[in-house]
Amino acid sequence: QVHLVESGGGLVQPGGSLRLSCAASGIIFSAYTMDWYRQAPGKQRALVAVITSGGSTNYADSVKGRFTISRDNAKNTVYLQMNSLKPEDTALYYCHTVYKSIAQWGQGTQVTVSS
Repeated sequence: QVHLVESGGGLVQPGGSLRLSCAASGIIFSAYTMDWYRQAPGKQRALVAVITSGGSTNYADSVKGRFTISRDNAKNTVYLQMNSLKPEDTALYYCHTVYKSIAQWGQGTQVTVSS
């Protein structure tokens, strides 16, 4: 059974930084593409960043240059470093992967950017 557990969210002022973590279990972590999604109130869940098993990354245009996704295969953990945060980054952030053709989600971690 796959488990994804996010942590690191919180309240931060505009311009601040946070680092989200997602600890994975139940999969051979190094073999899987891992993603971060976010869902703001009243909006659909949207892809934020992707990191492949080989370490290639891709980002939504709205976060390019501010967010960095990375992974530590020894710790079965994927990270999202978020800098220069804006109020519009406020959302519930989810870790995601696909295992045996089934989407796997964590419970989410709340990020609130406000002064």
